[in-house]
Amino acid sequence: MEGSLKHYIDGKWLESRSGVYHDVYNPALGRIIGRTPAAHPDEVEQAAQAAFRAAQGWGEIPAGQRIQYLFRMKRILENHADEVARICTGECGKTLAESRGEIIRALENIEVACGIPALMQGDFSEEIATGVDEFLIRQPLGPTACITPFNFPVMIPFWFLPYALACGNTCIVKPSEKTPMSMTRIFELLEELRLPPGVLNLLQGGRETAEALIDHSLIPAISFVGSSSAARRVYQRAAARGKRVQAQGGAKNAVVVMADADRETTIRIIADSAFGCAGQRCLAASLVYPVGDAAEWLVPGLVEEARTRTLGDGTDGRTAVGPLISQESRQRIEGMIGNALAEGAEILLDGRGARVEGREEGYFLGPTILTSIRPESTIHRTELFGPVLGILPVPTLESAIALINGAAYGNAASLFTRSGSAARMFRHLAQAGNIGINIGIAAPIAYFPFSGWKESFFGDLHAQSRHSVEFFTQTKIVMERWHEEWTRKF
Repeated sequence: MEGSLKHYIDGKWLESRSGVYHDVYNPALGRIIGRTPAAHPDEVEQAAQAAFRAAQGWGEIPAGQRIQYLFRMKRILENHADEVARICTGECGKTLAESRGEIIRALENIEVACGIPALMQGDFSEEIATGVDEFLIRQPLGPTACITPFNFPVMIPFWFLPYALACGNTCIVKPSEKTPMSMTRIFELLEELRLPPGVLNLLQGGRETAEALIDHSLIPAISFVGSSSAARRVYQRAAARGKRVQAQGGAKNAVVVMADADRETTIRIIADSAFGCAGQRCLAASLVYPVGDAAEWLVPGLVEEARTRTLGDGTDGRTAVGPLISQESRQRIEGMIGNALAEGAEILLDGRGARVEGREEGYFLGPTILTSIRPESTIHRTELFGPVLGILPVPTLESAIALINGAAYGNAASLFTRSGSAARMFRHLAQAGNIGINIGIAAPIAYFPFSGWKESFFGDLHAQSRHSVEFFTQTKIVMERWHEEWTRKF
């Protein structure tokens, strides 16, 4: 797949005419492995028109027939999972185990979408008056577009794509220009499905391509995942044009640890959450609030555990923490660590300047742990998107909940405890969309919606499950009256 990537529009692979390209890097090597085009406006128009034309026929196919394509889609991905995982690791940097894990999550969403004949069932009320029936049906929207980030190049498109298709819509996928190769290979594999041309399209490009899709009059629904600042812009821009929008933003997820928590399990799970995927996920733990005496065993335990995490190339089976996505990302996060120290934080484990033998040009940042951070500090309020954990001891569970509820973000929050009453208080009062109790990454499985509150989500309906059915369909109420003579006959 080395060289310049192509668009997939109306059932054909097309070279871009824009002449503008983004370099794609292997972040473990710091080496260019491909180029992805910035779509020309005419190519965006071509994709939108193809999706619009195809929607007319695709939406008329019975749902039971549409999902047959999804059953085959699942088998194709399963058969090529190892190949796709290696491409994902090569462009994203995560370990092969992490890449395989996101493929499993993608497959789970296809499985749930295969239940669409039941999920799309409407409501029926016979004879609301003499000879009058009323019922609700769901119909597709038409062309949809999903704009996805670099950190989960396989999983996140499948938060949207299978539901859109199962509900009778067509779909245009725009992967991140930083990690476009996984979805390009998946589209090559999915040619085996022989979908009607235009039902599924792949449009390469960066921000300019995303904005063109958001603005296009033929596309009534936009799905997006990215930073909170970008999600807010996408929501505002799309909503101003009367579109449906689901825009997942960033996070600053807190983990609260009570003194009674199981020590060994808690330490291991928090380290997994904070440093897995190099901290580049919107559900990663980035803040820890030890309550009372918990800090005495938790802080040294986390430092010791973090030291055991091997930094390296994701293709090496010994690696636990892969590289960051880019040199710019590493420089930005290292700058934030320096800023935190200037604001009074203390560093217990410093991952700056990390190097991996044989991968000296890679974008590595080792696990980093900061303490003595203050609630008003930049490091406490800002998403870093890297393997950096900040610790702020608190006196009570109530004070930890107050810090969570006072934050701008609301993606996830977790509590570690043996106390049922503490767990109940936390899950009821903590203002975050995904709550973990003795769980470090509260990632909803596919038949639950992926939630998110406050600055972590813009819109009304989240990805996955029934929220996706609501998002990708529009309801129609039908009221029917038949002549009394006709009704008496039957």
